[in-house]
Amino acid sequence: MRPNKNQSPINIKIITLSLFFLLFLVLVAWSSFSSPRSNPSPKAENDDLTNPSSSLSTDEEDQPKPSTPACPSLPLTPTCTKTPPSLANALVHYVTTNITPQQTLKEISVTLRVLEKKSPCNFLVFGLGHDSLMWTSLNHGGRTVFLEEDKAWIEQITEKLPSLEAYHVTYDTRVHQADGLMETGMGDECKVVSDPRFSKCQLSLKGFPSDIYDMEWDLIMVDAPTGYHDEAPGRMTAIYTAGLMARNRENGETDVFVHDVDRVVEDKFSKAFLCEGYLTEQEGRLRHFIIPSHRTRSGRPFCP
Repeated sequence: MRPNKNQSPINIKIITLSLFFLLFLVLVAWSSFSSPRSNPSPKAENDDLTNPSSSLSTDEEDQPKPSTPACPSLPLTPTCTKTPPSLANALVHYVTTNITPQQTLKEISVTLRVLEKKSPCNFLVFGLGHDSLMWTSLNHGGRTVFLEEDKAWIEQITEKLPSLEAYHVTYDTRVHQADGLMETGMGDECKVVSDPRFSKCQLSLKGFPSDIYDMEWDLIMVDAPTGYHDEAPGRMTAIYTAGLMARNRENGETDVFVHDVDRVVEDKFSKAFLCEGYLTEQEGRLRHFIIPSHRTRSGRPFCP
């Protein structure tokens, strides 16, 4: 997710801001439908029937009634809606910077549509970058975690954006090893669905914080580690592990996204280990897979 030297800069600040304003409008619209409506009290109705003197006279009914408070003590009422802090911070951040996310509007919109349905949810992102605050804000109220290979980069980003939850992880692979790792991944031990920590497959990443493995992730985005030159770690193990996490959840399904599928590794490994049968959409350099739990049905093949 960090900008690489080979990518031409594309300024999509206006696009990013538009997404946040759209999210804000959705929150306001939702609040207008969720505001409470007054209902007659059954007790009051009974009192009127049993005690005629409690009924208001015609003159009293014509008298103007005091207005109700404009801001009931309930969240997200039309007159009291405030921009969520995470969204407000994101708006200010992207307005005041010339650095914007690397994904295009159409690519971002693929993940946004899923977040609109599932958030607040658990969102795991391989990579930390200029779009991280955007993903956290779009998952307002949920948990968004970033796994990053560059410790100095984590310090640089979190110093500016301390609200982001990011962890340093390491990879021991190189892009030039991709062919050998693909052959390894075809072995029977790599088709067994289990907790990645206990998998016998060489592609399974086992060095994450324990909490990462214990959580069931609703969305996983693979946009790291670095993979644009032969000595870079490459995303072979990240893609495999994302698929293993999705299959190993107790029930339900996981939306998995892989960016930069115009590159050989991302193209081949996403098709092989996230499976073309689970591919639901591709937009530009982003692929979207929906992978169901394999624990709910015994005998389910690794790929459909």
